[in-house]
Amino acid sequence: MTTHSSKAVRKSRTRRSLMALAIAGALSATALGGAMSGLTALPAQAKTMMAAPAQGFADLVEKVMPAVVSVEVELSNASGPDAHGFMKKLPGLDKLPPEFRKFFKDFGGQGFGMPRRMPQFHHGKAVGSGFFISPDGYIVTNNHVVKNAASVTIKTNDGKTWKARVIGTDPKTDLALLKVEDAAGKTFPYVQFADKDPRVGDWVVAVGNPFGFGGTVTTGIVSARGRQIGAGPYDDFLQIDAPINKGNSGGPAFNLEGKVVGVNTAIFSPSGGSVGIGFAIPASVAREIIMDLKTKGHVTRGWLGVQIQKVTRDIAESLGLDAPHGAIVVKLTKDSPASKAGVKTGDTILEVNGAKVKGPRDLAVKIAHIKPGEEARLTVLRNGERKTLTVKIGVMPSDRKIAQAFGEKGKAAPASVSALGLSLKRADDGQGVAIVAVKPDSPAARKNLRPGDVILEVAGIEVNSPQAVTAAIEKAAKAGKKAVLFLVRSADAQRFVALPVKKQAG
Repeated sequence: MTTHSSKAVRKSRTRRSLMALAIAGALSATALGGAMSGLTALPAQAKTMMAAPAQGFADLVEKVMPAVVSVEVELSNASGPDAHGFMKKLPGLDKLPPEFRKFFKDFGGQGFGMPRRMPQFHHGKAVGSGFFISPDGYIVTNNHVVKNAASVTIKTNDGKTWKARVIGTDPKTDLALLKVEDAAGKTFPYVQFADKDPRVGDWVVAVGNPFGFGGTVTTGIVSARGRQIGAGPYDDFLQIDAPINKGNSGGPAFNLEGKVVGVNTAIFSPSGGSVGIGFAIPASVAREIIMDLKTKGHVTRGWLGVQIQKVTRDIAESLGLDAPHGAIVVKLTKDSPASKAGVKTGDTILEVNGAKVKGPRDLAVKIAHIKPGEEARLTVLRNGERKTLTVKIGVMPSDRKIAQAFGEKGKAAPASVSALGLSLKRADDGQGVAIVAVKPDSPAARKNLRPGDVILEVAGIEVNSPQAVTAAIEKAAKAGKKAVLFLVRSADAQRFVALPVKKQAG
C-alpha cells in the first residue's frame, strides 16, 4: 500500500516536472517571459509547443550550421558610423508614426534599431551574416551589409576564410548575392529556401553572427506576417520573436525542416538589443530576387508608369465604393505603359488580372511581379463605370528617371469657396486654380490643403478658374454627392482630396 502510494507520488511528480520543463523550454525558446502566463488557456499554443523537437534543436542546428557564414566587409570611403549612408533619409521615414521615427533618430537614422545598424564599424569595417544557397559558393546576405564594400571576406563555421565578390544587390528589398572566389573544385554545404510560407505560430531557428561573435543560434516563433516598417516600397516582412541583434543581418531563419523561411534584416528596439521583435524577408520574396541577381546581376520589375494614391473612406464614398480599396491614379508618365493602354488620371485601379487591389502598395507589388513585356488586365473605375484595360507591362526605370518623369513645378484677388475654407485664383501658368489662403480649422485645412497648392480637377472636370471650381462643386451637390474629389498639385507631387459637399436646397 505504501509502496504503491509512493510510486504514484513519484509518477505525479515526474509528470509535473516534465510539464514544468516543457513550459520553461517554451518560455526560453520564444523569449516571451511573463507574457506566457496565460498559456494554460491557449490549447493552440500547447499544440505548437508539442511540434518542437522533444530533444531540442541540436540535430537541426547541426544540419544547417555549416551553411551559415560570417560576412566581413572592408568599406570604401568609410568615415565613421555612417559609412553605409544610413544617416541619410530613408524612404518612407516621414510617413512613420512618431514613436517609430524616434527609433530611427535614436539609432543614427537607422530603422528600428536594426541589424541594419548592425554592421560594427571599426576603421572602415562592417560585419554581418549570410548563408550558402548552392554548393559552388553562392551566398545570400543583406544589401546594407555589403553596401560600399571595397572587399568582402567570408568566414565559414569551420574557421576558414574566403574572399567573395558581390554578384548583385537589390536595395528595394535589401538583398544581395555574393560568390566565393577561387573556389574551383570546392563544394560548400548549403541550404534551400522553403517552398511554403510559414504560418503565424510556427517555430523558427535563427542563426547568425551577432556582435561579431560568430555562429549563434536563437529560437522563437513567427509572430506576424506582412509587416510594413517603412524600409522600402515592397515591405512584406515576417515578424519573429527569435532574438536577433546587430550582426544577424543577412542570416537565415529556418523552419523545423531546415529550410530557410526568411532572411533576418531588421529589429525594433528602444535599446539597440533584441526585445523579441525582429523582421525577416520571406523566402517567397528572397527566392525570386536572388534568382534575378544570379542570372542577370540586377532585378527587373514590371512597371505601369503611374503615380497613385490611397483610396480613403471619404474618397471611396465619393466614388461610390462600398469600402476603401484600390489605388487612384494621380498622374501618368508620358508614353508609359499605362498611358498607352488608355489609363487616365482619376481612374481607380481595382483589380490586376482579376485579383483585388487592396491599396497602392499592393498594386505596386502586383505589377512589380509581372514580367516586362507580358500583358495584364486592369479593372478600373472611371466616372462610376468599371472598365477593363489591357496593358503591356514595361521595365521599371531607375528611381532617378521616375523622379524626373513625374517632376513638375507650379506657381501660385482671390475668389472665395467659403464653405470649404478656400480662397482661390487662376494659376499663374494658366494650368489649374491656385489656393491663395486656407481658413484655419476648415474642411480644406483638415485635408492639409495649403496656400500655393493648385487645384487641377474637381469631380473629374478640369478647372482653370475659381468660377469653374464653384460650378463643379454645385454640380456634384445637385447630383446628391456627399463629397467631391479635388485633384491637387503640391510642389512636384499630385494627390486626390475628398472634400464634403453641402446639398443644394430645393
